[in-house]
Amino acid sequence: MFDIGWSELVVIAVVALIAIGPKELPGVLRTLGQWMAKIRQMASEFQSQFQEAMREAEMADLKKHAADLNDAASALTKPFEAADYLGTLDTTPPAADAATTAAASGEAAPSEAPAAAIAEETASPPAPGSAAPGDAGESAPAPPDAPAKGAA
Repeated sequence: MFDIGWSELVVIAVVALIAIGPKELPGVLRTLGQWMAKIRQMASEFQSQFQEAMREAEMADLKKHAADLNDAASALTKPFEAADYLGTLDTTPPAADAATTAAASGEAAPSEAPAAAIAEETASPPAPGSAAPGDAGESAPAPPDAPAKGAA
């Protein structure tokens, strides 16, 4: 702590011997030793109290950390529920959502439109002599009391 060598100590001892005198020097050294012991004891007590406070603070921190680890472990052991992590989200799939929207507006859902077109293309061709309504060259059916075309 202090950088005092032997030569400095000899100088201090000679000055003390001259200033105090040889008769009272042992009593002064004894008193100085008692004060030094009291100062060391107070420093030791302060140091031990400081270390105890540090241990208590560290223990509180360790207890908090252990509680956090226990919470994390309990979260791992409970069953997974998406609502716990995601909150309340719309859980309908996108395709079903589009079909629901289209049905509400009266339109065909986008996924149903290609299916209807494929069904029309793969339908069996009309029998010879019979044509489907809307084909080229055919008119709409005549009313029952009207004469047929070409018959007069």
